[in-house]
Amino acid sequence: MQIVCERQLLNEFISIVSKAVSGRSTLPILECVLLVADENGFRMIGNDQELGIETMPIEATVNEHGSVALDAKMLNDIIRRLSGDSVTIQSDAKNNTTISSGRAKFDIMGQPGSEFPFPPAIERGVPVQLGAAELKNMIRRTLFSVSLDDAKPALTGELLDVKENLVKLVSVDGFRISLNMQETEAPSEDLRAIVPAKTLSELSKILSADEEAVVDIYMSDRHILFALEECVVVSRVIEGDFINYDSIFTDEYTTMMTANRGELMDALERASLISKDTRKNPVCLEIAENEVVITSKAEQGNMFDAFPIQQEGQDLKISFNPRYLIDVLKALESEEVELQFTTPLSPCIIKGTDNDKHKYLVLPLRTRG
Repeated sequence: MQIVCERQLLNEFISIVSKAVSGRSTLPILECVLLVADENGFRMIGNDQELGIETMPIEATVNEHGSVALDAKMLNDIIRRLSGDSVTIQSDAKNNTTISSGRAKFDIMGQPGSEFPFPPAIERGVPVQLGAAELKNMIRRTLFSVSLDDAKPALTGELLDVKENLVKLVSVDGFRISLNMQETEAPSEDLRAIVPAKTLSELSKILSADEEAVVDIYMSDRHILFALEECVVVSRVIEGDFINYDSIFTDEYTTMMTANRGELMDALERASLISKDTRKNPVCLEIAENEVVITSKAEQGNMFDAFPIQQEGQDLKISFNPRYLIDVLKALESEEVELQFTTPLSPCIIKGTDNDKHKYLVLPLRTRG
């Protein structure tokens, strides 16, 4: 194999495929990036057998067809430190590989490209189509509430639920539920898949913020494929049953407060300064007479804050882990937010006043007295 490619392009695409490279594996080849040069052009592939990323053909001069697997970290370090504008990569039948740029030259040992496991192929029917920037924002607004408890595998990912021209992304960690929705030209059948959090985290780093960029999504029984402009991302899906989230988000409440999002978030940030253990020392919200009083008590001291709100319904006193509320408020973008309550021990539903496609549920904490 021999190719000549711009160093900047190599840097960019090595960074992308390295997101699917295993850091620690009993199979050394999974710590490699596969370089392929054939009649379809020059491509790079990373695959840790849970997540696979294959680039679209990269602009390069292909002088000789072939393939070689090179250690991802070493390749990345070499390309980043080269100073020339273009890089030549050449490998022989024994996988001895030369990387040269300007007067600099590296001779490294590769592994046979034939031994590299390609990501699974997924049949591409009618795709679920979303704007790349929209999907990137959906992930940002939900990823923080994915469970870290491996005892509940289904909750260590997010549910991608496509139904009735809506794409819903849902995460649950046992204390919070995050629900984000976007409209799409949905396929004729409903689709559901639990996507690992790692996949979505790495995908969000690749997704373009360009409003014109589009992602095509395809699903099979065991895998999901995201087709981007620059690469294809293939991931296994998590087996198991997800919670019935639709029945949890109701419009029923006995108390509702409407507050300035920034003002409420700042007050909760101040309250969380008092206690390092927010479960033992939660923040209390007392809603009465169109005002919310926020207090925090701990061995280190006490905190008090208050500001006006719009109140509907009954007065209420309720306690929360402030971090759970702060995470939600950071994810929302509305200037004003609504918090709906039923009892001091029932979940709180939070959403922006100008957008009901982003909804959150947070469980309160039981306090003594």
